Amino acid sequence: MSVHFFTGFPGFISSQLIGELFRKKKTQKVIALVLAGEISKAMIEKGKIEVEYPHCKIEVVEGDITLPNLGMTDEAIRDILPQIEVFWHLAAIYDLAVPRDIAWKVNVHGTAMVNDFVRTLPNLQRYMYFSTAYVAGTREGIIRENELIRPPAFKNYYEETKFEAELRVEDLKSEVPITIIRPGIVRGHSETGETIKFDGPYFFLNMVDKLKCLPFIPYIGVSSSAINVVPVDYILHAATFLMDDKSAEGKTLHLTDPNPHPVQEVYRSMVKIITNHYPKGRFPLALAKRSLQVPFIRKKLGVEQETLDYLTWNAVFDTTEAVAILDKGNITCPDFIQTMPKMVDFYLAHKEDKNYHISIK
Repeated sequence: MSVHFFTGFPGFISSQLIGELFRKKKTQKVIALVLAGEISKAMIEKGKIEVEYPHCKIEVVEGDITLPNLGMTDEAIRDILPQIEVFWHLAAIYDLAVPRDIAWKVNVHGTAMVNDFVRTLPNLQRYMYFSTAYVAGTREGIIRENELIRPPAFKNYYEETKFEAELRVEDLKSEVPITIIRPGIVRGHSETGETIKFDGPYFFLNMVDKLKCLPFIPYIGVSSSAINVVPVDYILHAATFLMDDKSAEGKTLHLTDPNPHPVQEVYRSMVKIITNHYPKGRFPLALAKRSLQVPFIRKKLGVEQETLDYLTWNAVFDTTEAVAILDKGNITCPDFIQTMPKMVDFYLAHKEDKNYHISIK
């Protein structure tokens, strides 16, 4: 049975993907590259997964994707190289407020180092690279899966560095069997609500929860845009299916919601579930952006100011290729509004736990 190699462990998606691969009996052995500072956390996560899947093994190897040979010892490389058949690259800095130099080092330079390493794998069956749908930057209209067009601008350094990284993986397609995955904004599990951090759409839950003592909660600005949020279980089912599917080889695929809801509708549902009332009135977007420039306000509300850039961005992710392939496995994206109560329940049960919250700068 094939051995899978992971970067990004013990991150949420990496950990969940490893569990999913074990559950589906796709592999019994995973080698996970882990930064020195994350080893103890990784060992705890490894223990949890191995208890659930006692016949499976996670081998934790210390390393760093920003170094040649991913910072592994020569001995580790000699042992590992011939074993790897599927390589999953998920390690990245996902923070929208990240400074450019840090984002560049991990997301761009790190991916270049990973690509160099992948080139040396003698038994590689598939390189699964996690990009993001937001490599589109400020481009609007229909964003196609087979396009990687440099946008006029990017909304933040996360988007810019993920675009630059994807360019480098795209260049590798002629040499290596690759599937590039571009997820939308990932939230917790659609059935359990489980997640490990409250970012992305959870920033709005933070805000609504903080403002629920007001007589009413207003809409923020006027928006006709849709927001593309996908539950982690959709990513897991889809990615583990695509890994095996020959027609996904050499493709770039949007794991985005083919039927996204308008931002206003999502916000309205959140406010209703948390406060039992619908929003009323409007708070001007320009004023909201100005308010979030004040560190005290954004920390108090638990919202990163970069979040507001997505409220009025008019782009539609075309999912024709992904949907056609996933159709063979009967894999579809659960509806956001229908499954939102589970997301909110999990949030309310864990909102006092600091470990779930992102530190807002």
